[in-house]
Order: sequence, then C-alpha cells, then structure tokens
Amino acid sequence: MLLGLIIILLCVLLLPFSIKFVEHNLEIFLFIMGLAAVLVSGVLDRPLIMKALEDPIKITLAVFIAGLLFKWLQRPLEKIIQGISRAVPYPLFFALIVILLGLISSIITAIIAALILVLIVSVLRLDRKSELRLVVLACFSIGLGAALTPIGEPLSTLAISKLHADFFYLIHLIGPEVISAVVIFGLLAAILVKPKNDENGLKSDQSAEGYGEIIIRALKIYLFVMGLTLLGAGFEPLIKEYLLDLSPFVLYWINMISAILDNATLAAAEISPAMDGATIKAILLGLLISGGILVPGNIPNIIAAGKLKISSKEWAKFGIPVGLSAMVIYFIVLFLIS
Repeated sequence: MLLGLIIILLCVLLLPFSIKFVEHNLEIFLFIMGLAAVLVSGVLDRPLIMKALEDPIKITLAVFIAGLLFKWLQRPLEKIIQGISRAVPYPLFFALIVILLGLISSIITAIIAALILVLIVSVLRLDRKSELRLVVLACFSIGLGAALTPIGEPLSTLAISKLHADFFYLIHLIGPEVISAVVIFGLLAAILVKPKNDENGLKSDQSAEGYGEIIIRALKIYLFVMGLTLLGAGFEPLIKEYLLDLSPFVLYWINMISAILDNATLAAAEISPAMDGATIKAILLGLLISGGILVPGNIPNIIAAGKLKISSKEWAKFGIPVGLSAMVIYFIVLFLIS
C-alpha cells in the first residue's frame, strides 16, 4: 500500500508539469488519481462513495450560479471595475483587490471570490507577468481569508465541526495571523504588480462563454472536488499511521502536501479536540499557506488558472517562492517567537 500511495503522490506532483494533456485536464486527472488512491488503500466503500458524490454539490451549484450571474452582469461590472481602476492609483487598486477579496471570501465563499478575481483580471489589460502575480497573490489571500468562518471553505467547516466549536472560533484562533497575511499579500501586490498596458496579458474566455461552457466548468469543478475527497480519503490511512504522533513543529512542514491534496480532508484527519490551541493553529496555518503554492492546492487556484489559462509551470514559478517565504515567516512567528 505504501509504495502504491507514494507512486500516486509522485504522479500528482509531477505529471501536471510534464504532460500537457494532464495539465489541460487536471480535474479528470485528479479524479482518476483519487480513485486509484482509495483502491490502493482499500478504503472505497458505500459511505465514501456517497460522501464523494455529495461533497461537491454545494460548490458546483455555487460555481454554476455564479457563472450565470457573471455572464448576465458582465458588462455593468466591467464598467464599475474600469471606473475604479481609473480613479485609484494602480498600486493601491491591486492591494485593495487582494486584501478585500481575502477578507470577504469568508462571507461570500472562496469560489465566488475567485470568480470575482477572474472578472477583474479579464477587464484589466496588464502585462502577463504582473497579472499572473496578481492572480497568485490574490488566491493565497482568498485561501487564507476564507478559513475565518465555517461558510468560507470546506476546511473551516470541517475544523469547526470536528472541534465542536462556535462560529467565531477560527477568527479568534488564527484571525491575527490570517488577517496579517492577507494584508502582506496585498502589499506585495502593490509592489510586484506593474501597471503596464499590454494586450498580451492573461485573457479570460469570459466574454465568449456560452451556457454550455458554464455547465462544463461546473462539471469539472464537481470532478475536481470529488477527486480531492477521494485523494484525501485514500491517503488518510497513511496520515494516521505516520503523521498523527508527530510534533506540531514537524506537522507544520509536512502539511505542505496540501499544495496538491485537499486541505479540508487533511485537517479532518489531523485535528483532534484533545489538541491545544497552539497545535491546532500550527496545523491550520501550515495547510492554509501551502494551499496557494500549486494549482491543485485550492479551489480558487484551479478556477482562476482554468479561466485565465495559467499553466501549472507558470503558477509554480511564482507560487513556490512566495509560499515557501510565507511558510518560513510564520514558522518563525509560531515556533521561535511565540
């Protein structure tokens, strides 16, 4: 079993970077890898099948409905975005995009925040390098900010449920770290995103999107979430066997695997009500920060990358150094200063 899971993990890590077909069909690929993982682990049963079928429903509906709304409201929203971008200096505008989307994602969900990001970027015409940086930084921010409430993303929902905590528990536990990270990513956007007009920037297919394409995207998200659910369940025996007795110090870094695996499932496997707040905080921050490193790490990543045609290599080239830097900074804050 161990060898089989290691092979699957390596495939998930390497194939999207080396095979174009896999990169362009990432949702289907992750679903296949998830199915392989649960078969290798021997955990595929009726309850897991039902869970894998049910987990993606709310997210898929949200993506579908948001896709329809953006199609119908695209023109007025474009005018609003263009007006604001002309009235506000670009560095401030980019910082506000990253910070506000990060903060409101805990209310409107990470998926809707990602779709708003796609709309904003599709309206702007900047150089591709700067737009890529804006998208990656904003997705880091969205992935972190959405965890502040149990309605923002699956990770926070599962964490609250497993800890039997109240609605505001995560805000009190990781709020200062998450909000400071969102602000830092906003400041980075102000510095690194250059206001150069360039028709060769990232182009969303939003303007040419028909109802069929909206349906296809929703179905891909369904497969993506199902695949992540299966991947997490397939690797759960491995996690329980080798990871649960490790110190928070070690778990923080091991949780970088959430760059490719569902961080909600990892959180469900690792977090226990018996843990103290400091340990839970270290686990959650390790999962949340590393979720922005690669495209499969978070649903906002895959939505933005798919709509704006960002390759896995492009994302990783900027996402890896940013994510590793953030991991190091918060490691120092959590373990060496606190």
